Amino acid sequence: MTAKRTNHMEYMEGMEALDSDVMDKVIRDMNCYDYNAFSKSHVLAALSHDIRTPSDFAALLAPAAEPLLEEMAQAAQAETRKHFGNCVNLFTPLYISNHCENHCIYCGFNCHNHIRRARLNAEEIEMEMAAIAKTGLEEILILVGESRAKSDVEYLGEACRIARKHFKMVGLEVYPMNSHEYAYLHKCGADYVTVFQETYNSDKYETLHLAGHKRIFPYRFHAQERALKGGMRGVAFGALLGLDDFRKDAFATGMHAWYLQRKYPQAEIAFSCPRLRPIINNDKINPKDVHEPQLLQVIMAYRLFMPFAGITISTRERAGFRDKVITIAATKISAGVSTGVGSHVEELEDKGDDQFEISDDRGVREVYQSILEQGMQPVMNDYVFV
Repeated sequence: MTAKRTNHMEYMEGMEALDSDVMDKVIRDMNCYDYNAFSKSHVLAALSHDIRTPSDFAALLAPAAEPLLEEMAQAAQAETRKHFGNCVNLFTPLYISNHCENHCIYCGFNCHNHIRRARLNAEEIEMEMAAIAKTGLEEILILVGESRAKSDVEYLGEACRIARKHFKMVGLEVYPMNSHEYAYLHKCGADYVTVFQETYNSDKYETLHLAGHKRIFPYRFHAQERALKGGMRGVAFGALLGLDDFRKDAFATGMHAWYLQRKYPQAEIAFSCPRLRPIINNDKINPKDVHEPQLLQVIMAYRLFMPFAGITISTRERAGFRDKVITIAATKISAGVSTGVGSHVEELEDKGDDQFEISDDRGVREVYQSILEQGMQPVMNDYVFV
């Protein structure tokens, strides 16, 4: 007899529920989005506008825009130069634990996948961060598997305090939490929070997230808003393109960011644009219908819709594609990346297995040089703290 699964739309005990209508608006807009209803004329009209509406954004994501990628690239590049110059920020992610309590069928960390689990202690975190800082990087993104038992808020706070000693910018990509917990981590030194909704189709979401706190769709959806209420300076959004209809997921991601930007105008908004990658024990997981032209279309549509937003291009993508995207629309690129635990210090080498396979394994110096060769300016940090 199969055990009854938790209702993915009902909050679990201890989860903070916000009085917010953002999710209802985003899901309504996504469900109404018929990308086949847009024609070339809609796309050209969107490109001609100085300020793009949600309808323009919808047109730019439609199949009708695919023959116009060159025109989109020219417009996106102009917007990027206008707001960011030719600067490209560098950072690296650091996985400090890969213990996870969720059963997500597409993720290498899922609790039923037999991998080497590891959790760095404070001394090991310090060693890893010191080694990364020696490369010249001044921004770090701290990641953990989604396990409160193994990576509680106090553990994350200690990691943030250590990071603050070595880096000017500290980001978090961890399990969603309540606003007072985000406030605590902000006090410990965290600047921004990234949360991937994975897919905005709640029915599909239910079939992908079989157990654990991540199964609760609305709690994950409202994570960025709780982070802003907790005082975080910035929040980043992303769908894992290829899990479901990528055009609808990209549209929902953009609308999610757009509504929160209007509600919290002080917030720094950013996008990540990951595609599915093969994982340990399953090399057959690959993005559904999301090839490089489609990924580029999504990235350019984000830039044209929200010109001030940061856009990160992941090492999930090959080096040549990443090098091209930073000249058009992306403003942040990772370097010297490992998705395993303990990979920057020889004594800790490969302590815990990777979350997924990366495509671009270049080190910091190589990526830095490549940015220069593209005629762009690598930036380690663009904040002044007083």
